[in-house]
Amino acid sequence: MPLDATFYIDPTCPFGYNATPDLTALRWRYGSDLRWRIVVIGLSEDTGEPRPSSGFTPTMAAQFSAKLSARFGMPASVAPRDRHATSGRACRAIVAVRRTQPELDFAALRALQFAVFCVGAQADRDEDIRDALAHVPGLDVDTVMHQLDDSENEAAYQHDKAEARTAAGSPTDAQGKAGKDGDVVRYSAPSIQLANADGRMLEAGGFQSLAAYDVLVANLDPTLRKAEVPEDLRELLVTFDHGLTTQEVAMIIAPSLGEPDIDDARSRLLALAGEGRASREPLGGDGLWRAA
Repeated sequence: MPLDATFYIDPTCPFGYNATPDLTALRWRYGSDLRWRIVVIGLSEDTGEPRPSSGFTPTMAAQFSAKLSARFGMPASVAPRDRHATSGRACRAIVAVRRTQPELDFAALRALQFAVFCVGAQADRDEDIRDALAHVPGLDVDTVMHQLDDSENEAAYQHDKAEARTAAGSPTDAQGKAGKDGDVVRYSAPSIQLANADGRMLEAGGFQSLAAYDVLVANLDPTLRKAEVPEDLRELLVTFDHGLTTQEVAMIIAPSLGEPDIDDARSRLLALAGEGRASREPLGGDGLWRAA
C-alpha cells in the first residue's frame, strides 16, 4: 500500500529549496508508492524594511543563499534584492494550483522557487508570480491568479498555515528543527510526515538527508522497493517533465553510501543534449534539463 507523504514547505525558504535534490531522489526511488500532499507554511505576510528585530538584510540573504548553493549544488543567483519579500502571496498561488490542477502542484512550487532563488523575483509581487507560473506547461495561470483573493482559496491557505503550526511536542520540535511564530511552534521547511495504511506516522522535520527519509520508509513499509537508476538518464527527464537540475540528477544516480558527483551528471546530461535527446535551459549559473 502507498504511504501518505505530507510535505511542509514554503517557496521562499532557502533550506527548503536546497533540500530539493534529496526530495527529488526520494520521489524517484518510491514513485507512486508515496502519495504527496503539499502544505504551505506561509512564513511571512507583512513586508518590513529593514527588519530591526533580526538585522537580516537582503545582502546577507544573498550571501547566505550563495553559501547554501555552493554546499548543496542547487543553482542560485547571488544578486541582493532591493527589499525583503513575504511569502504569503506565493503560498496562496500554490494553494490555487492544488485546488484547480493538483497534478501540477510540485511543478508550480519549483517554478516559484526557481524564480525566487535564481531570477531574483519577489514572491509577494503578482507579476513575478505570474511570470514564474508561466513556465509550468499546461498550467492555467489566469485561473490561478484570479483565485488568489477568493474566499475559498483564502480559507484553504489559512487551513494550511494552521496545520503547519501544530509542531509543538512533535519529533521535529524535539530535534530542535521546528520554527516559532511568537509562542506558536511550527514545522520548518522542508518537513515530511509519512504515514502507512494502519495510521502509523513518522516524521523528518527540517533539513534532513536522503538517508533519513529512507529510514522512515523502511520502518513504515519494508516491502517497498526502490526504483533502479536507469542506464539512460533521459528516463529521469521524461518522468520529471518539469525539468531537473544537474544536482538533482547527480543525487538520483549516486551509488549507495556514495556522494553525488555533479560533474559526472553534467557530463552525461551534456552527452544527451549532444545527441539531441535533452535540452538545457540556463538557470542560476547552472541549468534545468528536460527531455527533448
